[in-house]
Amino acid sequence: MDFSSKKYVKHLSMRVEQLWESVSLLPIPQEEKLNACFDKITVSLFPPMERGEVIEMSSDTSLAEAVHILATNQILSAPVWDVDALEDASWIDKYLGLIEFEGIVHWILHQAEILTTGRVVTGAERVETSDNVASEAHVTGKSGDSTLPPVHSAGEAAVTGSAPLTVGGAFFEELTSSDLYRSTKVKDIAGSFRWAPFIPIQNSDTFLTLLLLLSKYRVKCLPLVESGEGRIDNFITQSSVIHMLSECTDFPWFESLGAKSLSEIGLPCMTTDKLAKVEEDQPVLQAFQLMCQRGIGAVPVVSKGGSHIVGNVSMRDIQFLLVVPEMYKTSRLLTVKEFLEVTRNYLIDIHRNKDEPLLSKAITCTKQQATRDVILKLKKYNIHRLYVVNEEGDVEGVVTMRDLISKFVTEPEGYFGEFFSGWAPASLNSH
Repeated sequence: MDFSSKKYVKHLSMRVEQLWESVSLLPIPQEEKLNACFDKITVSLFPPMERGEVIEMSSDTSLAEAVHILATNQILSAPVWDVDALEDASWIDKYLGLIEFEGIVHWILHQAEILTTGRVVTGAERVETSDNVASEAHVTGKSGDSTLPPVHSAGEAAVTGSAPLTVGGAFFEELTSSDLYRSTKVKDIAGSFRWAPFIPIQNSDTFLTLLLLLSKYRVKCLPLVESGEGRIDNFITQSSVIHMLSECTDFPWFESLGAKSLSEIGLPCMTTDKLAKVEEDQPVLQAFQLMCQRGIGAVPVVSKGGSHIVGNVSMRDIQFLLVVPEMYKTSRLLTVKEFLEVTRNYLIDIHRNKDEPLLSKAITCTKQQATRDVILKLKKYNIHRLYVVNEEGDVEGVVTMRDLISKFVTEPEGYFGEFFSGWAPASLNSH
């Protein structure tokens, strides 16, 4: 975080502290006190992006170039603007939504499925998803696509996608060298990822709204816009909120929660038997397939037949298979273990930051660690989750940025009202 951003955070933290002192003695539940503070602070106080401007892509950007932009800037998503939009269009007419690594992974899996099955999933073969998944899709902006099967709440892809995908290492070099890959535009895979008009936030909205959207409503990022304007002034992500919180550890308002252990604040919230994981000898595409089926951004890698954690594969790691695919072509069946080993050697060769997550076998914590220390570790490694392990190193759960942010706020009944009207279906308001 640069000097300018730190000034914003210091000012923000002091403002929260002033409000905290005024509510700390009030006869209200502890969890509502931070709510009262955040509800009196506007989003205009949130630190600007460190790079100074929001990285965007045009709708006619090639898929190959999109991967390069995301990888080079070490970002997970970017707003996409419509090349056919009028010059004076407002944000809701100018932008198509966001491109994310998740959508790119969906596209890659679809190409692998065509290769392994020799067939394309048609619209007639699709089935309806359950109500809760449909509602989640409205929140996150995930749109449908006639060539990609939807996912049930149980985590099984409808019609196709359930069968494990296995391809050789040469698949990725052949794919990235193909005319299909070079000619595919971002707009061509719109249905393969979250592309409905994104949920925005404005300077006049409160921090309570911001934190609730990024935690309770499964929104990963919030473009900052003003009504009627055609630009994005800031791009607030879960990661930027965690970075902000990491700079507030010296303040009593933060320590009211930060000093408590994970177990004391009810984390991890997922039981061990529900945790998605892959064994190191499984094909790497199955790791990405599992992420898509379960709607998660990463999976822990465990030893064969056990629960001892040996690594992690995340959605963003698909970039290596697309940017330097030639490294993996010698493998007949590219396993998770081989993928991690080859990628780690590549990162060492290019002298990537020693704190690069893939250079570590796994970044973990325990249930007894202080919430403060977990937040600081997320910031240090610039990651979205920590795996919770026991004394033997066996994985017992996962703690995500969303989990942690959600502990700082609670949603008052009927809080959002008509907030989502205009860019999300009415059914969203039932949440």
